[in-house]
Amino acid sequence: MSTFNVPTRDQVSENNQAIFDNLQSKLGFVPNLYATYAHSDTALENYLNFAGAKTSLNAKEREVVNLVVSEVNDCLYCLSAHTAIGKMNGFTDEQILELRTGQASFDTKLDALAKLAQNITENRGRADQNVVDNFLNAGYSKGGLIDTIVQVGEKTISNYIHSTTQIPIDFPVAQPLEVAAE
Repeated sequence: MSTFNVPTRDQVSENNQAIFDNLQSKLGFVPNLYATYAHSDTALENYLNFAGAKTSLNAKEREVVNLVVSEVNDCLYCLSAHTAIGKMNGFTDEQILELRTGQASFDTKLDALAKLAQNITENRGRADQNVVDNFLNAGYSKGGLIDTIVQVGEKTISNYIHSTTQIPIDFPVAQPLEVAAE
């Protein structure tokens, strides 16, 4: 397999250098996965615009989807990043582990969202009707359904980039569910 480096600021285009500077000022660092997007002159900006676009899902709901999708797609980088972000959004370690299984016993609405995100990801977009109905009956709208599908797609892109490049994880590494359950 080809080895992918994590490009530094001086190895990327001027446009990406400006994005690196912005990320550095906002986050205090440029996450390795974002830097990897910068191998392309356009992908980093396109991805950040996509990830930052308006949605009906709030920050906690987006993290539910991010954790579930990253678990289904077996992306340790994204699981590690979204475990940290999930904590910043108020989830406990136990809740994060449960969300990764596609469940949220602590919140019925988030449970319906987690189950939908898992079902969509596992079935490549062919969601089971009863899972969709449960999602809608939990209080989400059809617009929320579309926004959830978009969020699944957005997270899948990053999962695939890490799975292909295997760049180093620069967040505290998330435990595999089997180890965490012991």
